[in-house]
Amino acid sequence: MKKIILASNSPRRRELLAGLGYPYEVRVLDGIDESYPVTLRGSEVAEYISKAKAAAYRATMGRDELIITADTIVCLDDRVLGKPADEAEAIAMLRSLSGRTHQVYTGVTLTTLDQQSSFVSCSDVSFAELTDEEIRHYVTRYRPMDKAGAYGIQEWIGYIGVKRIEGSYFNVMGLPVQRLYAELKDMLGDVVE
Repeated sequence: MKKIILASNSPRRRELLAGLGYPYEVRVLDGIDESYPVTLRGSEVAEYISKAKAAAYRATMGRDELIITADTIVCLDDRVLGKPADEAEAIAMLRSLSGRTHQVYTGVTLTTLDQQSSFVSCSDVSFAELTDEEIRHYVTRYRPMDKAGAYGIQEWIGYIGVKRIEGSYFNVMGLPVQRLYAELKDMLGDVVE
C-alpha cells in the first residue's frame, strides 16, 4: 500500500479526505507558482494548477508515496474568481455572484513516481440575491480571503445564499471525494474490508 500524502493546507480538504477512511499525512511546500496561461478556461485552469502543484512535489516524493494535489476555482461567465486579495475584492466577488449561477471546478492530480492521473469535477452553484449588508457581514465575520470566489459553502453564506447545486457539494468545498475515492480505489484497491 502506498503512503498517501495530501499536499494542502486546507482544513476542509483534510476533513474530506479523512472521511474516506484512508490513512494519510499532510505535506505542504511554500511558494508554489499557481499562475496559468491566460488562454486556459474553467476546468483547464483547475487541472493545470493541480498538475503544476504535483510537479513541485515530485522531487520530494519517496517510492512508496502517492501525492494528492488539488486546486479549486470559481468561474462566472468564463471569468476565474480566485482568492480575493482583500475585503473590497471579496465584497465585489460576492456581489457579482449574487442572484447568479456559477461553476466551481476542482482539479485533482494523483501522483506516484511511476504514474499520474488527473481529473476535474464541476458543480453549478446558484446563489439567491444577497443584500450588501449580508455580504459585508459575511466578509467581515468569516474572512473568506483564503477561498476561491470569496466564499465557503459550508459557512453562513452557504446556509443563507445557496439556492441550488448541481453536482457534488464536496467539490464546492474543495475536494470531490466520491470521484477521488474511485480513483484511489483504482490505484490502491479497496479500503473497505
